[in-house]
Amino acid sequence: MSNRRVIKVGTSVLRGSGGRSTDQVIADLAASLSGLWQRQEPVVLVTSGAVGLGCHALGRSQRPTELEALQAAAAVGQGRLMTLYDQAFATHGRCVAQVLLTRGDLTSRRRYQNACRTLEQLLAWGVTPVINENDTLATDELRFGDNDTLSALVSVAVQADELVLLTDIDSLYSGDPRSDAEAKPIPEVRTMAELEALAGVAKGGGRWGTGGMTTKLSAARIATASGIQVRLADGRDPAVLEALLSGAPVGTLFRPSSSPLSSRKGWLAHALLPKGSITVDAGAAQALLEQGASLLAAGVQAVEGSFGRREAVRVVGPQGQELARGLSAMASDELLERKGHRGLVIHRDHLVLLSSP
Repeated sequence: MSNRRVIKVGTSVLRGSGGRSTDQVIADLAASLSGLWQRQEPVVLVTSGAVGLGCHALGRSQRPTELEALQAAAAVGQGRLMTLYDQAFATHGRCVAQVLLTRGDLTSRRRYQNACRTLEQLLAWGVTPVINENDTLATDELRFGDNDTLSALVSVAVQADELVLLTDIDSLYSGDPRSDAEAKPIPEVRTMAELEALAGVAKGGGRWGTGGMTTKLSAARIATASGIQVRLADGRDPAVLEALLSGAPVGTLFRPSSSPLSSRKGWLAHALLPKGSITVDAGAAQALLEQGASLLAAGVQAVEGSFGRREAVRVVGPQGQELARGLSAMASDELLERKGHRGLVIHRDHLVLLSSP
């Protein structure tokens, strides 16, 4: 099998448009993705929609804002969402499997590997994993925050060739096309430098940044850094997905890195939530970036946050830029006593660089 894909479909797409209902959107998705399986191209689906369907079933016209109400609405809607997918795929003789994840499932290396093995087995059986965040149980500190991030991490976990982000905009633009008449569609993003520049614009770009584009660019950064191609396009038209899957130049294409991270390095860089940060001096920063060295206590200038041994931390340069992430061999209180002296802080095997030399 080849061309393994992860398809992410958001609430804006599932809501339907042009007279199409959620049921019809899901039916069209099932038809397209079943076609991939017929071509021996495995696919994983990351979906939103549980909260919306739960609110509809409960007769609520507004999405709740309280965490407990959101979790309860998701509990009502998740079964309905899976029923729609199960029925739609069954029409094409395909089987689906529900997989609900929280951030904690991916921050633990053991649970991450268990999730990877489960997904691999489902794909080997020809089953389409339908993945959603476990909104019913996830608390704020265990939430992905959005299914864009979840889809990127799933793409890394299953070693996908391509991540497809289906949204309600036809392309990535140079600005917010709703308010900027000069905004132009961007058909291709070739390098990480281009992607980082666009992410900076999105963060400070008014409505363009406050919508979903910032999280989509973040997802593209995670996936492309691990060697995964990313496509972003308007999923409200079923013809768009068919065009994407046939290789047509639709939407925006994000080229994968020419020197991708390994699976473990990708996990270190993106799945873990740092518990603190370690600021290093110029000499240590140079050794990390240019010599592939481990981080030693002699080069540590400051320690922020509270973390234990083998917990994730950021490594920050003397100018405040994030250089790397890794698993600290020392707890924060121990490192505060040892900084500037001898001792191993992060072994290079447990360190991933986020900046270029």
